[in-house]
Formats: sequence, C-alpha cells, structure tokens
Amino acid sequence: MAQLGRILKLANRGSNSYSSLQSLARLYSTAQYENIKVEKKGDKQNVLLIQLNRPKALNALCNSLMSELTKALQEAEADKDIGAVVLTGSERAFAAGADIKEMQTMNTFSDVYNSDFLKGWEAVARCRKPVIAAVNGYSLGGGCELAMMCDIIYAGEKAQFGQPEITLGTIPGAGGTQRLTRAVGKSKAMEMVLTGNRISAQEAEKAGLVSKVFPPDQVVGEALKTAEKIASFSKTIVAMCKEAVNTGYELTLAEAIHFEKRLFHATFATNDRKEGMTAFVEKRSPNFKDS
Repeated sequence: MAQLGRILKLANRGSNSYSSLQSLARLYSTAQYENIKVEKKGDKQNVLLIQLNRPKALNALCNSLMSELTKALQEAEADKDIGAVVLTGSERAFAAGADIKEMQTMNTFSDVYNSDFLKGWEAVARCRKPVIAAVNGYSLGGGCELAMMCDIIYAGEKAQFGQPEITLGTIPGAGGTQRLTRAVGKSKAMEMVLTGNRISAQEAEKAGLVSKVFPPDQVVGEALKTAEKIASFSKTIVAMCKEAVNTGYELTLAEAIHFEKRLFHATFATNDRKEGMTAFVEKRSPNFKDS
C-alpha cells in the first residue's frame, strides 16, 4: 500500500513527474521478470527482497536468471530508499547450482572463453549496498558461490552447502575455490571442492561460512530484520563500512588498517557523522540524511 501511495502521489503532481512514476512502476513490478520476484519490505519500505524463482529447476542459475538478478540489483542501487537487499530462494532450494543443461551445450574452450562465460555473475559481489543471503535447502555449486558473494549468510536448519563441480568433471568457476577458502580455511575448502561433499547448515556455521542458523520458516524473516536495522543507518556510512571490510580483506593487515583509518577520517566530513554523535550526546535517535 505504501508503494501504491507513493505512485499515486507522483501521478497527482502532473506530467513533470511522469518519468519518476514510470521509474517507480518499473521497480515495483515483477512482471518484467520471469525467473525472480522482487518486493520492497519493511516498515519504511527500505529493504528489497529478491527471490529466485525457478522452482521446477531448483532455482538453477541460468543466464537469463542472472541477467534479471543483475538488473534488479542495479535498480536497488539506483533507489535512494533502499538500504539493504535480501536474496533468497525457496524452502527446498536457495539454488541447486548453475544450469547444467545450459552449460552442457558449450563443447569447447573457445565457446566459454570467447563468450567470457560467468562474466555477469559478479553483480552481487559488486553491489555497494549490503546483501544478505537467506538460504534454505540446497546451496550447491553456483548456488553456494552466489551465497558467498553476499555480505551475510543466514541459513535454515536443513540447508546444505557444497561445491560438487568435481563430480561433473570441472571446477568451481564463480569464486568457489577462492571465497570458500577465505571463509572456512584451506583444509575444509580443499575437502569440499576435491570430494564434492556437502556440509550442513550447522557445520557451515561452525566453519564460519554462515552467520546464524534458524528454523526454515524463520530465515527470511530474520534476514529482513537484520536488513531493516542496517537500512536504518546512514546509507553513506554503511557503504563506507562495507568498503572497508571488503577492501581490507584482500590487503595486508598494515595496509588494511591504514585504509580503514582513512575512511574513518573521511566520515568526519559527512553530515551523518555529525548528526550521529550529536544525537548521542543529546540522548535522542539520530535523523540520518545519507549525506
């Protein structure tokens, strides 16, 4: 209803707001998508929920689905109201992997190399706004890689994670051998990618791949709660904090601390830093303006 209200307000402002009305309508409509569903969530409508929606294929990640996901994330980036994104699948599968039938038709090295196969899969990792994966069921192969591109992973108690590419005569190609190693360590990652064995949600949490585990029917709700909390803070400062973590993760400790300190110093040039500290001193809730 809140979404509809905003659209109607724009419509009442006349033709000058027509382009804005069209933009809102495109964002709120799921009719443009065949393989995903998108919906604004939260009391302030500041969280975008993206649901992978290929139930018959257990949300296998085909090219068209990944293109739609990229488009939805680009729209979320452009929407000033959105402060965080939750990415989920179904209770049966977050994503069972890349679409094997689609890949099976690629018969030569030149087919995949010249097409730069998987090039468009990095949209989640590149998103400047925080992305939380709410994982139920299978999160295998490309599905596990997609979850690892997110900033936080919440899992249902029956979720399963794995990189079974070795059983298909290939290796992970969207970060599986790299992000998994950084998340769970070399030995555990080697065991998973060399055997194709799956791990449970509980094992994934113990290994550090997953932040928290919940009953299956609560995962999305808990992810939305966390996303709403993140979205309540300054979007500018949240983006800077995310950049500090991601950039520092690939630097030496000394370089990372230096980078962090420079971003910390930079926050003092923002209005939201001033507002946050002033609100604390005045014992009131801050009113961040994302500036």
